[in-house]
Amino acid sequence: MYGDVVHYNCISTHSDYDWCSLDRKFQGRWRYCTGQDPPVCIFPFSFRNKLFRKCTKEGYILNRSWCSLTNDYDKDRKWKQCSPH
Repeated sequence: MYGDVVHYNCISTHSDYDWCSLDRKFQGRWRYCTGQDPPVCIFPFSFRNKLFRKCTKEGYILNRSWCSLTNDYDKDRKWKQCSPH
């Protein structure tokens, strides 16, 4: 929890790089996130005024599935490619 918001992934609030708290409720102890911290899809998420409850290929020109890393892709623009499995 940072401020009054519960986060389930690394955040970039007040930072140029993603970080996470070392305590359940932020008490000043933190670390930068690394490539070893897998980003997690957030469902449902909104994209182009539609709600998605699973990975989608909509809007991805390479015909691959993707998901948002926040509940509002249009606002936050954070995403990842979904696993093919």
